[in-house]
This record gives sequence, C-alpha cells and structure tokens, in this order.
Amino acid sequence: MPDLEFQLETIRRGCDELLIETELVEKLKTGTALRVKAGFDPTAPDLHIGHTVLINKLRQLQDLGHHVLFLIGDFTGMIGDPTGKNATRPPLTREDVARNARTYTEQVFKILDREKTEVCFNSTWMDKMNAADMIKLAASHTVARMLERDDFSKRYKGNQPIAIHEFLYPLVQGYDSVAMKADLELGGTDQKFNLLMGRELQKHYGQRSQCILTMPLLEGLDGVNKMSKSLGNYVGINEPPNDIFGKLMSISDELMWRYIELLSFAPLSDVNQWKRSVADGANPRDIKVRFAQEIVARFHSKAAADAALADFEARFKQGGVPDTMPEVALAAPNGLAIAQVLKQAGLTPSTTEATRMIEQGGVKLAGEKVSDKALKLAAGTYVLQVGKRKFARVTIS
Repeated sequence: MPDLEFQLETIRRGCDELLIETELVEKLKTGTALRVKAGFDPTAPDLHIGHTVLINKLRQLQDLGHHVLFLIGDFTGMIGDPTGKNATRPPLTREDVARNARTYTEQVFKILDREKTEVCFNSTWMDKMNAADMIKLAASHTVARMLERDDFSKRYKGNQPIAIHEFLYPLVQGYDSVAMKADLELGGTDQKFNLLMGRELQKHYGQRSQCILTMPLLEGLDGVNKMSKSLGNYVGINEPPNDIFGKLMSISDELMWRYIELLSFAPLSDVNQWKRSVADGANPRDIKVRFAQEIVARFHSKAAADAALADFEARFKQGGVPDTMPEVALAAPNGLAIAQVLKQAGLTPSTTEATRMIEQGGVKLAGEKVSDKALKLAAGTYVLQVGKRKFARVTIS
C-alpha cells in the first residue's frame, strides 16, 4: 500500500470536504484496507460524466489498495431520495430499479476494476426488516433533527408537503453504513446530511464511525448549471466517441481545468506541469485534446480516441476554425432561436441578416451547415461560424 502522504494527496484531489481527516489518518496508519462505500440509486438508466466524479474517486481508492463497496440502492430507490428537491420525488417500481441497476453495473465497470469491486444491494438487509425494526430505526432521530436538512427546512417553511416516508430515506442510507461496516463513505456535496447520518447511526449501533468524503457536483458544458440531461449540458458515457470528443473540445479553457481535476487520471504532477506550460504561452487546446482522448479511450478504446481526434481535426482544424475565438454567454433557460443567438453573439447585426445567412448556407454549427431557420438551441456550448471569418463559442445557460 502506498505511503500515507501519497494516499492523502490522492484522496484530497478534487474533493470538497474530508471529515474527519485526523480519524482517516489513524485508519490509514493501520495499513489495513479501508471499506469504502458509495451508494447510487438507479433512478435513471444511463450515466453521464458528471456521475463518474464519485466513481473516479472510487477507482483512485481502489488503486491505493482499498476495498470498494459499490452500493446500488434498490430499496432506497423505491423511496425516492428527496435531496435537493422542492417536491416529493415519485418512487420507482421494483421492476424500474432492477432494470436500471443492470445498466448501472454494465457502465461502472468501464471505470472500476470488476475483480476488486463488491457490488451490494441494500434490499439485502432492508427487506429483512419488519415493521418493528423500522420503527426502532426511526426512533433514533427526531423530526427537529430531520428539519435541519436544508431541503426539508425550505419545504417546511414554504408550506410545501413533506411525506413521512421521505424522512426514512436518510435513515436507511445511514443504516446501510452500519450493515456494510463502512470505514469511509463518498457522496456529492448535496449528500452531506445523509453521510453524517451514517456516522451517527454507526455510533448508535456500537461501531466505529465512518469518515466522509464529499465530491463537488460537476458543472455541465455551459459551465454554469450542474450537469444534467434535462438541461442538455451533459456528456453521456455511452455516446459515440466523436460526440464525446467534440463536446469536450467545446468547453471553455477555464472549465477544462475543472474537468481535468475531477475526471482525469493523469498524475497531479503532470496537471501542474500542463498549467505551467499554458501560463508560459502553450496553447490550452493541446491539453484539451489530450484530456478528450483520455475520456473517449476510457469509455470506448484507444483506437476510438485516435479516430475521434482525426475526425475532429478534419472537420474543424483543417476547415479553418481558429484555436481561439470570442467567448459569449447568453441567458436563456428555455433555449434560444438560432437567429437570436447569432444576433446576440454579435455574429450578425440583426435576426433578419441571420436568417438571410442561413438561407444562403453561410452559417455553420459545430462545422456543419445550418439549414433550419427555426432551429432552437438548448442550454449548452456551441461553436458557431458565419461566413469565412466570424466565429464564436456561445454558451447558453
């Protein structure tokens, strides 16, 4: 197992909060592999790279020699996690959960080592609980304690309904840590209350409390909102290689470093060297290419990554698209018509001129001619070209 300082540097990389670090140090000093838990409710069948921030950290811990427990919340998925929601989330059926869980396990092993990963389902122990057991678990916490959670507090103050079963969710998630004897639990920043519940319940049941590592929620391609399929600012891990490559090449140079920190497996020493080289005048596009190839190779293959780069250069670089161009941010929660985008981005003086240029075939989106004058662009980042010399990278959020 690597030395303590290297382990701590790897664990801290990109994290938002580590609780309690002194306790984690004591656990690491024993030289025994930690039981590292991360839970995922199979609420959607497909993952995007925002979901992989946690999974990447699991892989890093796995490479350090620790035991990864990948928990599929097939029981909690039927409750519906209320975290961050301003309304009750509809619970899934057991059939929905089972179908989504199969898809999850197929996708996560593109990152995790299948042979070193223990896949768990919380129905294994929760289905064995009777009504008396559940009441006993519920008796371990008060309503006042539950209302300390931000989303519950806001809904209560706003006279919005909170169903009784929603209070059970953090209790069940916390009990999962008891059942799994977790030493360390990972979760997003929006999961902190639930992760702390695990610490408290372990103490309640006479176990040594787990440490907590929270990871930030990854911004989408627009650089503003959390990555989400509903906002269209996502990169799906099952998307074609060329699509993944092109989307990652479209992100801003500033956002590139954020993605590299949370998604790349490149050593921190390499990343720091890249930052120094860009500060000294190197083109950030070269770093972006390297990163995009790494991600495509992870979810497809090295050959697919090389082919995606060749395709990108054939369509963009050889087509005369400059490495640098104006960056324009537009606010349009419901999307924006292409003519309005061109006008507001300063690529045309008016929507009438924008329409005329589209009709004449003088407008390109991601290297492809735009023919639909009624095209509406959803939230995301786009490379637009008008004529031969006008370019802009437009982010709609």
